[in-house]
Amino acid sequence: MVDNKKEQEREELHKTIWGIADELRGSVDGWDFKQYVLGMMFYRYISENITNYINKLQWEYDNTEFHYAQLADEEAEQSRQAMIDEKGFFILPSQLFCNVLKNANKNENLNETLEQVFTAIEDSARGTDKEDNFKGLFADIDINSNKLGATVSKRNEKLAKLLQGIGDMKLGNYQENSIDAFGDAYEYLMGMYASNAGKSGGEYFTPQEVSELLAKLTLVGKTEVNKVYDPACGSGSLLLKFAKVLGKNKIRNGFYGQEINITTYNLCRINMFLHDIGYDNFSIACEDTLRYPQHWDDEPFEAIVSNPPYSRKWAGKSNSLLINDQRFAPAGILAPQNYADMAFIMHSLHWLATNGVAAIVCFPGIFYRSGAEQKIRQYLVDNNFIDAIIQLPINLFFGTSIATCIMVLKKSKMENNILFIDASNEYIKVTNKNKLSAKNIENILHIFIERKDIQHIAKVVKNEDIGKEQNYNLSVSTYIEKEDTREKIDIAVLHREIAEIVAKEEKLRHAIDEIIAMLGE
Repeated sequence: MVDNKKEQEREELHKTIWGIADELRGSVDGWDFKQYVLGMMFYRYISENITNYINKLQWEYDNTEFHYAQLADEEAEQSRQAMIDEKGFFILPSQLFCNVLKNANKNENLNETLEQVFTAIEDSARGTDKEDNFKGLFADIDINSNKLGATVSKRNEKLAKLLQGIGDMKLGNYQENSIDAFGDAYEYLMGMYASNAGKSGGEYFTPQEVSELLAKLTLVGKTEVNKVYDPACGSGSLLLKFAKVLGKNKIRNGFYGQEINITTYNLCRINMFLHDIGYDNFSIACEDTLRYPQHWDDEPFEAIVSNPPYSRKWAGKSNSLLINDQRFAPAGILAPQNYADMAFIMHSLHWLATNGVAAIVCFPGIFYRSGAEQKIRQYLVDNNFIDAIIQLPINLFFGTSIATCIMVLKKSKMENNILFIDASNEYIKVTNKNKLSAKNIENILHIFIERKDIQHIAKVVKNEDIGKEQNYNLSVSTYIEKEDTREKIDIAVLHREIAEIVAKEEKLRHAIDEIIAMLGE
């Protein structure tokens, strides 16, 4: 049943975002424009977050007339340290989004005001143990960019319109809104621009339905996990799907990820805040996961999800230290330098808890190519780490139409076999892309949980057969025969029907000849 109120709010939100896009169209490209909108949304979010928190504290002491936004900066300074300890950051009343917006049209130095505010917010967290969660969050909002206008006055005019547009978003009290309003706006923007930006945007965003399937695959039989991890986390959409599927309170120790691209790293941290994940409940690092992995000292993860970059180049054997790296050494060989896919899989396996599950989106080539990848497959199969391989439909992802697969890893399997699932027909068509519906996800999960042979759809194969008979080929098509949907023709019946047609034709020809003869007479 559709929640009409929820859908109405979502539609209103999307309409407002399009309105802002129209205002800035022509001056700021879509993918760059997204940076401004998300940055300003984040600014509004943390302003309202700290305001609501302080107001609530005062109202609990019957000071119902109190409103933080109306307080003098000098008075507010008294609670700076307490707020930094509690929220991780601090904003003076004069720096709040609502107060800057109020004077935006009249402020000839709006660009300078915003620059000072953003610097002050980041500086408020400086020196704390969570400084890294706030550092550089506004770095991608170039207030003085020529893209906003050739002169300061034109840039300020655009900034004022942007602030007004974000202010007009009907987000309500984020704690009471029937949709995850800030988070939904983020996902809508990312999806909107990823679909139009090709790889430049799409590589940072996994469709929500795929994220949901990955999360649910790792959570089968679990009601809570210690923490969740993505070694190539992009904008964080896979990690945050756990908050919706399981609930934030069921992830005991938080959300962890690593991202090499600094802009996307900033987006991921903003995404965490916009989904109301506390600053002390996530740890996102900006570094090359394969060369410089973070979170070495943390306990292993019970849930790992990832959509790592396809066929990315990496150091591989050119770096003599990597073969002795405890993540890669067990396989006895490194992933090829031109294809880092298996390196990400080995990394995830090493980070996985004994009772954990990892679900990783994979490029099809890694399942059948020979050489180093074949030897890594042999290691994974012989040590019984692969639980399932799931073939997904084509055209699910932004920037590529290729049919990808999901590899499910476990360290504590009971059976020495692998479940192969052909889910290539589990999709619905939406505009020019394919999409997993709720029913499609439910069907795939049911087959995954049941773990039984289904003709043309699922096959459980012993590990020893994969090695001996198929030379460690893990392509789903090797084990599941496609259903032949072509029309089956009975040759004998067809021959009989042709003979009957020929006889009727002969009879008809004789009749015509007789008529012609009669007419001639």
